[in-house]
Amino acid sequence: MGFTKLRHALNGWTHSPYIYVDHFNKMLNLNYNPPDLSSFSLDTSSESRAKTNYISNKYNEIRADLLRFGNVPEFALVLVWMEVEAHRFNPPISAIVREALVKPAFGATTDASVIESEAEKLAKVLDVYESRLSENKYLAGENFSLADLHHLPYIHYLLKTSKADLITSRKYVKAWWDDISSRPSWKKVSENIKF
Repeated sequence: MGFTKLRHALNGWTHSPYIYVDHFNKMLNLNYNPPDLSSFSLDTSSESRAKTNYISNKYNEIRADLLRFGNVPEFALVLVWMEVEAHRFNPPISAIVREALVKPAFGATTDASVIESEAEKLAKVLDVYESRLSENKYLAGENFSLADLHHLPYIHYLLKTSKADLITSRKYVKAWWDDISSRPSWKKVSENIKF
């Protein structure tokens, strides 16, 4: 399988849960219709972070304040941790998931050296998370936010690999994961995730 086809499969496959996680439970309990994305013009197959930001902004008053608009310092921290997730956490974890789960699913050969080198990078990032989470319940403070939500899909996949201990061996990271992954909305979404 060519890299382009594999990349397309990975983009559509791993980020799709982001959109619905926190809003799904609200819709079930309050009879909301799914968010209308018809006015959203970004490429729907690859801009998941932009979509979650858009939905959080558009529906902020009737749904959970995932960007923490009501608290300026927390809002700033949400933005910082969203950047950390996108630029420090996501590159190594996505490489591990691609090598350990996606490539084998498409009949490609796993490169163990990539898994090991990316695991070392991810371990350093998670050490920072461990320190942060030893002082705060969530990344941006004491409230669940979009910064936390963006971690759900890839950690879900990582835990299905030989590198699950990157999460499970860190006391505060594991407690954070147990908390955010126990949300009813994530449980409902994750039921439909294959792998």
